[in-house]
Amino acid sequence: MAYVMIIDDDEDFATATGTALRTAGHEVGIAFDPDSALASMDIRPPNLIVLDVMFPEDASAGFSLARTLRCRTNALRDVPILLLTAVNSRFPLGFSTQDISDDWLPVSDFLEKPVNLRLLAQRVEALLHKAGPPASQPSR
Repeated sequence: MAYVMIIDDDEDFATATGTALRTAGHEVGIAFDPDSALASMDIRPPNLIVLDVMFPEDASAGFSLARTLRCRTNALRDVPILLLTAVNSRFPLGFSTQDISDDWLPVSDFLEKPVNLRLLAQRVEALLHKAGPPASQPSR
């Protein structure tokens, strides 16, 4: 079982996504803003992050968080990040998997909202498989 962290300010969407991933056999943590996500992930690093881009305080906070995570020297630097966002419907910039880069958009995959939850679960499984088996989590 992998531990997946969902970071999204839309509580209903995060809850529905969490339910779908729990049904797929994963443990799920949810954070509603980047700061609380970082604090939570410092305590317990996830095996995968599902990250939104737009937050009320900053329409590009998800991009910034992805860059922050990739610059860290701890276990969070290599965690797969699935960017799951409606940024293209709000700002028609045409972001896609072709924009993924180590410097500009350092994520592992990209999906647009609204998303088919079955497709989301498939992408999560593919990223986890590519990353290898989850490290054992410390007992609480």
